[in-house]
Amino acid sequence: MIFPKYIQKNDTIGVTAVSDGVENELDVKRFGNAKKTLEQKGYHVLFTDDVFKVADKGKSADGKTRAVEWNALVDDDRVTAIISAKGGNFLNEMLEYVDFEKMTATPKWFQGYSDNTCLVHTLTTKYDIASIYGSNFGEFGMEKWHTSVENNYRILCGDLVEQKSFDKYQAGFSDRVTGLEGYLKDSDVIWKPDQQTQKKTDVVTISGRLIGGCLDVLFFLQGTKYDGTERFINKYKEDGIIWYLESCETTAEIMMMFLWKLKEVGWFRYTKGVMMGRPLFYRDSLDTSYEEAVMYALGSLDIPVIFDCDFGHLGPRMTMINGAIASVRVENGKGILNYHL
Repeated sequence: MIFPKYIQKNDTIGVTAVSDGVENELDVKRFGNAKKTLEQKGYHVLFTDDVFKVADKGKSADGKTRAVEWNALVDDDRVTAIISAKGGNFLNEMLEYVDFEKMTATPKWFQGYSDNTCLVHTLTTKYDIASIYGSNFGEFGMEKWHTSVENNYRILCGDLVEQKSFDKYQAGFSDRVTGLEGYLKDSDVIWKPDQQTQKKTDVVTISGRLIGGCLDVLFFLQGTKYDGTERFINKYKEDGIIWYLESCETTAEIMMMFLWKLKEVGWFRYTKGVMMGRPLFYRDSLDTSYEEAVMYALGSLDIPVIFDCDFGHLGPRMTMINGAIASVRVENGKGILNYHL
């Protein structure tokens, strides 16, 4: 596994809109504050042209343009990390134009979540480059950084801090007034092992190599030439695999059928445990809970499945390093994640 160089003072952090861009006045203000904060810490921040553009719903520009701007950051010797502006739709349109070979020759951290799964999953499973499923750039624009953002920053710097589950999370969206707000923190964080596991033990511990992302994206990425999952799990089978998965907007039926498919095609071979993030929008027509939908497919694997973990669309979120060996411990509704590189 290739771990890119961690960021150092005077390095440049590149920001690009591989999915959607930002035009809203408060979002632009938030990005400006993020840039200011990181520059005060000793870094340079470089925005590509597409960051402050919205060409169409869910995308900043056409796929080729987004790839050209991403490739330019990879080619820039000053840049040591690339952070996505935000999520959106149709990042897949740029994949055919991405210079993955150049990224392999000059590996850099790439970070983002949601639609960014297209890139982080491909980089790690096909090209053996560690990547980060974590906050998009706007989170660095909070007036006062949440612990999760501080942890994210420290990990980018090479300080692989122990990450503990948070006390509260923001259950939905809230209107911004200043643009610099932190998380609303209106709901309790409780990590919940599946019922089968709860009956066996009070403390759940799993270890292995992390891989995962947004299920909505993995739905269509699976089986394409950009999906190297089979290669990844076979290469690292001796370490075991920890899957972390979350969803933006899906139905019970799609969740059940897609996870069943992933099991049948072998994605969960050598898996030591599965972490499920909190779903943003979940719909069902059969009175099926999220937990029931997941366990429909994964229950027969007889491995721990941990629900409501701190990553994905409902912040705050942990910094998940694709390709890293990690250990997870869950006890009394609280979780701890450590990396072992």
